[in-house]
Amino acid sequence: MKRYCLALDLVDDATLIAEYEKYHEQIWPEIAESIKGAGVEDMEIYRISNRLFMIMETNDDFSFERKAEMDANNPKVQEWETLMWKYQQALPIAKPGEKWIFMDKIFDLKQQ
Repeated sequence: MKRYCLALDLVDDATLIAEYEKYHEQIWPEIAESIKGAGVEDMEIYRISNRLFMIMETNDDFSFERKAEMDANNPKVQEWETLMWKYQQALPIAKPGEKWIFMDKIFDLKQQ
């Protein structure tokens, strides 16, 4: 099992943030199927203000390259991603077109 932690910002607008959260109360079934089909075993998203933090736990066969290829060939995922860009904005350090950015692990209690 692998764990990835990523960050992304939302547009800093209370109405848009509420809409975004509403969509995530029950994501489209095709999106859940796509996520699981790529090898994601668990995914959680947390929010503070307009900053999002995602934790993904994947099987050992998971790869972001494979997930990106699957997503590019799935019209429903493309529709979802286009819709979500209404609410999301890249972090200031993001490269053009980059959404979720990997966070660096800086502490692990088990290693102390």
